Amino acid sequence: MRRTDRLFDLIQVLRDGRLHKAQDLAERMEVSVRTIYRDMDSLVASGIPVEGERGVGYLLRAPVFLPPMSFTQIELEALHLGAALVRQTSDPELQQAAARVLGKVDAAMPEPEAAPDSGVSVYASPEIEAGFAHMPVIRSAIRGREVLALKYRRLDGVGSTRHVWPLQLEYWGRVWTMCAWCELREDFRVFRVDRIEATLPTGRFYEDMPGRTLRDYLAQYD
Repeated sequence: MRRTDRLFDLIQVLRDGRLHKAQDLAERMEVSVRTIYRDMDSLVASGIPVEGERGVGYLLRAPVFLPPMSFTQIELEALHLGAALVRQTSDPELQQAAARVLGKVDAAMPEPEAAPDSGVSVYASPEIEAGFAHMPVIRSAIRGREVLALKYRRLDGVGSTRHVWPLQLEYWGRVWTMCAWCELREDFRVFRVDRIEATLPTGRFYEDMPGRTLRDYLAQYD
């Protein structure tokens, strides 16, 4: 979990107004107690009204809310449709996040029957479903800039193993692709996610290098 996501989740836990021990928070977030101490210091420094101390516990003295937002019916339908697309994936992290978003939106509706019904159903094609299993690993590698080992099979049946620097996932309406820097070819390559047979994190990490960034790749098509 990214630190920004963890800080947001900590705020949600503390919003119940009760005292929470650092050890309990650490177990819930699956991090060390020392990490929770650092996170609490960061929340306090950012102006969040967290009170408490190490060895005692933490709580919120005032509620924390996002700025009020209003949505038109069409905007609400767009949110529901987007969440429905995400929930078709087999990525548990994204599925749960989409469910939470819809729950928060629907809970804020003035009447239960006010939740939008766009009249649209979403079904994933076999090509899309074939690539979903690799999406969590790829997304994590993009966030963490980790080199991935891929077992890949082209449309003509030729297979290969590559070490790549994943840069971006793209959705084309029928298939997902991944743009990456390929160490074997020493150039950018685009891989169809549904043609990936295996993904394996290598434990190696890459830094931005001139000529190998996503911006460099996109500049080729400007």
